[in-house]
Amino acid sequence: MSNLKQVVVIDGEGIGPEVIGEARRVLRWFVAEKHLGIETRDALYGVEAFRRTGKVVPDQTMTALRTADAILFGATGGPAYDALPAEAKREGNLLRMRKSLDLFANLRPIVAIPALAEASSLRSRVLEGVDFVILRELSSGLYFGEPRGIETLPNGERRGVNTHAYTSSEIRRVARFGFELARTRRRRLCSVDKANVMEAGQLWRQEVQALHDAEFADVELSHMLVDNCAMQLVRAPAQFDVLLTDNMFGDILSDAAAMAAGSLGMLPSASLGPVGPDGRRPALYEPVHGSAPDIAGKGVANPLGAILSLALALRLTLGEPGAADRLERAVRDALGTGVRTRDIMHEGGRLVGTRAMGDAVLAALEQTA
Repeated sequence: MSNLKQVVVIDGEGIGPEVIGEARRVLRWFVAEKHLGIETRDALYGVEAFRRTGKVVPDQTMTALRTADAILFGATGGPAYDALPAEAKREGNLLRMRKSLDLFANLRPIVAIPALAEASSLRSRVLEGVDFVILRELSSGLYFGEPRGIETLPNGERRGVNTHAYTSSEIRRVARFGFELARTRRRRLCSVDKANVMEAGQLWRQEVQALHDAEFADVELSHMLVDNCAMQLVRAPAQFDVLLTDNMFGDILSDAAAMAAGSLGMLPSASLGPVGPDGRRPALYEPVHGSAPDIAGKGVANPLGAILSLALALRLTLGEPGAADRLERAVRDALGTGVRTRDIMHEGGRLVGTRAMGDAVLAALEQTA
């Protein structure tokens, strides 16, 4: 048995192969130059997997994912993916992959890098001190609730149905994760819900509060309605430390919060499961931006979300926090030279493509201590 940490790499669709390609280059640098005990293997997913095997997630891929220490994932979706048979997408897609691996805790760090202040739509004074994490419950809620579907009523009208449902245990385990995370940061957690009109939101608030009172009184807890939270993210984002949300709210709020980082292309994420009896925890790392089919293949996508996702993997799963620190510093240093992909371009920046941005990060890595 190999003692090397195993990273399964899935390029995915759209800009996925381009941005993951740059993350691969960075990982190869660490393995070659710093002799990290990590090896990678590729796995099929999505359109190409369906063409070859008739499945969006082939059995071989699922086996690889279950045995991996970490999964580095590019993106899913786009016209070719949308054209696949509906049944094939239902049986194997990213949501099902998350569910099958029980990836219940999704971390989306939001950090305002001073060099990117001009790329943000928010004023510089609003960005000062912004450093928080959105913790999104990822395996329950509206995206998984039953019943769901589109039905035809007796009068011929069509109706779409989705069910927003949470159990006490589902809420408590992600809340526990959030409180433990807050203990490693500034000991503040804001829980987001819609308790004023939704019963599931009322349960969410009650369970988070009860867990806090019983076990985490040392963490400052506040509750916030999701509509207010959306406003606060653009008014005063520096107030947050750990922002705990359900599945749908986290999906929406993290896109709004991306402007504090300059662009959705800057956001990494980590999706984590429970620790197993062997001490291993399923973990999937991916940029937040999605497949962006309109720019796929043009070499203009921002790879920094994927590269920073690798940094999260190095810190949280691969046992290399020093390498993670070095990589995050290299990203800041590269941006400090003025290179900008078009999503973060501003007056005074130097426009570069995907590959050149990867080159800039690698050059900064060579110079970091």
